[in-house]
Amino acid sequence: MSGGIATVWLDRPEKGNALSNEAVAALDRAIDAAFADPTVHTLLLRGRGRHFCTGFDLSSMHEETDTSLVDRFVALETLLQKVWHASIRTAAFATGRAWGAGADLFAACDLRAAAPDATFRFPGSAFGIVLGTRRLTEIVGWDRARPLVTEGVMLEAPGARAAGLVTEVVEDDSEEWMARRLAPPVASRETLAALREAARADHREADMAALVKSASIPGLKDRIENYRRGLAR
Repeated sequence: MSGGIATVWLDRPEKGNALSNEAVAALDRAIDAAFADPTVHTLLLRGRGRHFCTGFDLSSMHEETDTSLVDRFVALETLLQKVWHASIRTAAFATGRAWGAGADLFAACDLRAAAPDATFRFPGSAFGIVLGTRRLTEIVGWDRARPLVTEGVMLEAPGARAAGLVTEVVEDDSEEWMARRLAPPVASRETLAALREAARADHREADMAALVKSASIPGLKDRIENYRRGLAR
């Protein structure tokens, strides 16, 4: 933590910072610690290595069942809701791929900076998952969200900036962006929480229900496996 900014790293560079069970739990603990520290005014999410986050870790699919996958998606949605409704300012700096769950995590933050090489994809609908769609739509509007969530369109950083998903493309290094953009906010934590409550309706129950309904349709593991085989082709 430096100057009131708690930087939380996604720290699996050898896996593209893909979100395993353990990675989600570790991220959840680190975010809770930042929220509990009264000296922290900003939570900053970053990824080690080349990519911000390549999405949901599918490397152990042979061990998964439909039920275990639903549980993993529920844990992920709980984490995303925590960031979306945070009582402090949240920020993300994306490099490389911010895909799938990584794109959802990025979209849940207030300030969303990207390096020029960053790309964004929301492929969950390809295997029948409704995750983060309302949050994305709240940010960019349905006309821009629709091709992202229904057609798997990939956005490069300039296009993501034009759509409103990225708030700033950072040409220089992220340290310069941090110093310039992440100064302490004028509003206190209490005021920020009140402002967020006034501006952002609480759809947590509905969002979770939509996720669980989509994930609970039998055959989730098979749908994900088919998606993976399609990528391989």
